[in-house]
Amino acid sequence: MKKIINNVDNIVDEMLAGMVAAHPEHLRKVDNATVVVRKNSPQDKVVLISGGGSGHEPSHGGFVGKGMLDAAVAGAVFTSPTPDQVYEGIKAVAGEKGALLIVKNYTGDVMNFEMAKEMAEMEGIKVDHVVIADDVAVENSTWTIGRRGIAGTVLLHKIAGAKAETGASLEEVKAVAEKVIDNVRSMGMAISPCIVPAAGKPNFVLGEKEMEIGMGIHGEPGTHKEELKEADEIVLHLLEKILKDIDYSGSEVAVLVNGLGATPLMELYIVNNRVKKVLEEKGIKIYKTLVGEYMTSLEMAGFSISLLKLDEELKELLEAPADTPAFKCL
Repeated sequence: MKKIINNVDNIVDEMLAGMVAAHPEHLRKVDNATVVVRKNSPQDKVVLISGGGSGHEPSHGGFVGKGMLDAAVAGAVFTSPTPDQVYEGIKAVAGEKGALLIVKNYTGDVMNFEMAKEMAEMEGIKVDHVVIADDVAVENSTWTIGRRGIAGTVLLHKIAGAKAETGASLEEVKAVAEKVIDNVRSMGMAISPCIVPAAGKPNFVLGEKEMEIGMGIHGEPGTHKEELKEADEIVLHLLEKILKDIDYSGSEVAVLVNGLGATPLMELYIVNNRVKKVLEEKGIKIYKTLVGEYMTSLEMAGFSISLLKLDEELKELLEAPADTPAFKCL
């Protein structure tokens, strides 16, 4: 295993310290907790809190700032943060208008965020939560009951965060978040694995000319392995599965082409070129496109595609100002 690290046990703490050192205008770290929060977070708004296992950077700390998250809770690599960690994040930022927890559908995340919600409510803090399960690849997986939450979560952070900035109530922010969840779908693939530092070996094996279709962001199995195809064929396969799940015909959509950590931008743009052509052929209008690394899987090579069906409210919120270390919309 080759990693540019120090002690395996200190990876998350050192990463968060380095993140705050790089972005002191946006972030501060909560003492004695693996939590970064928005610097000078307003107290007169609903706050958004998300998180999960580390290794998905820039998710989730990179999206803390104006117009997106108010706190991000980091667990160990590919491991849910504990209820106590999430609780510390809630306490650090929640005000009178309450907090919305954004949770990806993994068994540990759902359980621990819900426990933290109960702990906060016992202290009189108003808290609600939503669970995103945008991955159309498999119905159940290694770590989930139901579909997994993957890169579509970034669009949820952006839109719900923008709604919170308007001064909306907790109920209104949750309603917009649920609208995004109902209308976003994603699917990914990989051509090489990643190595969890504590394990020291690849978390799955692929042959030299093999790819995995539909895999999760922790290296969970997808639908199948097959011989590596050209980019256009891969895109068509992923889009066919996504478009079967929701009728996007005649709609305007946001597109997110997300790299998993070791995919060159050159290749992501090649993917996006095909995405654009396929959607145009099907009469689906692209309103906004995002291409880059938003929710990674350490050094895994591969990508995912997310489509979000938009209405006028979602378009306005998608374009609203945001200023975070990893996402800016001016």
